[in-house]
Formats: sequence, structure tokens, C-alpha cells
Amino acid sequence: MEYVYKTKGTCSTNIELNVEDGVVKEVAFWGGCNGNLQGLSRLVKGMKVEDVISKLEGVRCGGRPTSCPDQLCRALHEMGY
Repeated sequence: MEYVYKTKGTCSTNIELNVEDGVVKEVAFWGGCNGNLQGLSRLVKGMKVEDVISKLEGVRCGGRPTSCPDQLCRALHEMGY
């Protein structure tokens, strides 16, 4: 399933996801700190959704109340995970 999530409170503006059978196939962050987010995309590619959520949910970025990894988890929840 492909999904586009509009982020809130982060440097990226959207997260584009492709998840099949509970496994993250592709993640793309639009905008933001590109190098770090490319690394995050490579890290979670092929991971089970529940593993991504258990490792990244609640992660903060500096003084912000959220982060791109946390927003990725929120997007996965909106997808029904």
C-alpha cells in the first residue's frame, strides 16, 4: 500500500511510504535534512512495521516535540499499523 503523510512539526514536509505485508518497502522524506533522512530511509527499508515503531516512536529532534522518525511512526499508525 502506498501512502503520503503530511508531517507536523518537523523539517520535512511529507513522508511517502510503501508498505506490503507489514514490511516497509520504501520510504521517502520530502524536504528536511536530506542526508540524515536518506540514511533513515535505508535503515527502515525491509524492516517489519512493528520493529520500526518500537525503535523510532517518540524520538525527538532537538527542542521540537517530534521528529521525522516519530512522524514516520505516526504515518504507519494512520495506515492501520
